[in-house]
Amino acid sequence: MGSTRHRDLPLQHIVIGDGRTRRTSELHVEELLAAGIEQVALVTRPGSAPLFEELERQFGAAIVLIEQHEPRGFGDAILRAEQWADGQPFLLQVCDHMFITYASRSCTQQLIEVASRENCAVSAVQATHESQLPYFGVIGGHGVKGEKQLYAVDAVFEKPTPTVAEEYCMVAGMRQGTYQGFFGTHALTPTIFECLHACHDQLEDHETLGLTEALSLLLAREKYLALEVSGHRIDLESPFGLLRAQVALALHGSRREEVLRLMLEEVAQAQCQNGSLDV
Repeated sequence: MGSTRHRDLPLQHIVIGDGRTRRTSELHVEELLAAGIEQVALVTRPGSAPLFEELERQFGAAIVLIEQHEPRGFGDAILRAEQWADGQPFLLQVCDHMFITYASRSCTQQLIEVASRENCAVSAVQATHESQLPYFGVIGGHGVKGEKQLYAVDAVFEKPTPTVAEEYCMVAGMRQGTYQGFFGTHALTPTIFECLHACHDQLEDHETLGLTEALSLLLAREKYLALEVSGHRIDLESPFGLLRAQVALALHGSRREEVLRLMLEEVAQAQCQNGSLDV
């Protein structure tokens, strides 16, 4: 199973590496289904179902829409899918990121294979510079003996300060000022719902429910690992996020040389224009 969450960015159109225009959510669903996920639940805000009609027509019963009635946080959005998950392990993926794969297996496939082999929850992570700490959750942990890019999680922090990250999130072998930040994809066990309910019971009326606090409870209850996937994430909400995703997809596609030529032409045009303005 797979679960994904959206704002408006998944509805954006983007040109992929072969020159075709696709919706970002469409690319997410295709990667999930290709990795062996049987059904994808999209957690949406009230009244947004008509926006996903095209996606439903394309993928049919492989798509299920679940409404989050109030904006009570990412953790609450996950709880909306508890009945759908039906006590089974599931994959959680955010839809405001794009995932660029460096290997023959997609980032999603890499994560699922490790979660299946280790029979536990596994979060995908990526080396993240401390300047990006305000945007991502971060783990602290240590390498699993005999495994490359696999870590036993000791701590989880949501957008830690550099001071907190340096004290609790250092991972042996990583460059100073670099941490393992969440990639945007998690293979989770049903225990996460128990943890989310426990965190929810501690909330004040005005507070929202996050995922990171529940993951902290999860690692205290059962085996929890992190995998540094072979690929990278692009936060579509970051400055020039859509532009960067567009460039990355184009450069990893079959028409890479053509894209590079077009980019160089634009750079040359901009330099000429700037030069004429300076005169």
